[in-house]
Amino acid sequence: MTSAILSTAPSTVLLHDLPSRRPARRVLPGFNLTLGYTLFYLCLIVLIPLSALLLKTFTLSWDQFAAAVTSPRVLASYRLTFGASFLAALVNVFAGLLLAWVLVRYEFPGKKFIDALVDLPFALPTAVAGISLTALLAGNGWIGQYLEPHGIQLAFNRNGIVIALIFIGLPFVVRTVQPVLEDAEKELEEAATCLGATRLQTFRYVIFPAIAPALLTGFAMAFARAIGEYGSVIFIAGNMPMISEITPLIIIGKLEQYDYAGATAVATVMLGISFVLLLVINALQSWQRSRSGGKS
Repeated sequence: MTSAILSTAPSTVLLHDLPSRRPARRVLPGFNLTLGYTLFYLCLIVLIPLSALLLKTFTLSWDQFAAAVTSPRVLASYRLTFGASFLAALVNVFAGLLLAWVLVRYEFPGKKFIDALVDLPFALPTAVAGISLTALLAGNGWIGQYLEPHGIQLAFNRNGIVIALIFIGLPFVVRTVQPVLEDAEKELEEAATCLGATRLQTFRYVIFPAIAPALLTGFAMAFARAIGEYGSVIFIAGNMPMISEITPLIIIGKLEQYDYAGATAVATVMLGISFVLLLVINALQSWQRSRSGGKS
């Protein structure tokens, strides 16, 4: 009899009699602990040092702050630092895209070696990179000795700064664009070709919209990395005030003179400008993604 009741019970149960089931929350085990650790780590490594930077800057009056961050020498370093960083990041966008394209779309001897060589600036100490570039591009260097007799000087001036920033920023673009190219749907390119599109049209209307957000991300990372670069630049820049002196060197000089408030003031301006530029780049990325999503 019990078995008969059990066999007929499911057929008599109405849907509204069943308890409502809410969708299960997809939370990793230990979410609260990991979130707390993440916030603690973020505060300890990022927020507390930045807060100390701002608090030290607030010890200056407005006139002292303005005098520290708007002196002719500091303004010249701003123009050089941000200008050279922007130019180097722009060059890296084109060079990184070409290099990523070759590594993804072509097979050739030594491909794995070149792919591993892209990460060399990540592993190489920046001071070693600066010394190596100086040994290559100086007037008595392996390359510079053939260029300077023709009036081409690549070391101890602004050219050397841009070259050093290109060197340390290139991997960011390559490693950002490369996986996007690997995941791109080649069927869309083949369809565009079958419909009569040229290679330039296929790249413009099919490939570029897919990789544009990655290019912007690589540009932002290379630009942010170049703004704060110090070790690879000081050896090849010449460090001449008003000519080839970068802002991080200005900050180091003020620290060596025990002008901590002046150093933090200049660092605060650098932080503010970098933050605004990154916000602009992130807004461009969001706009590009929404535009691509709307078209699809």
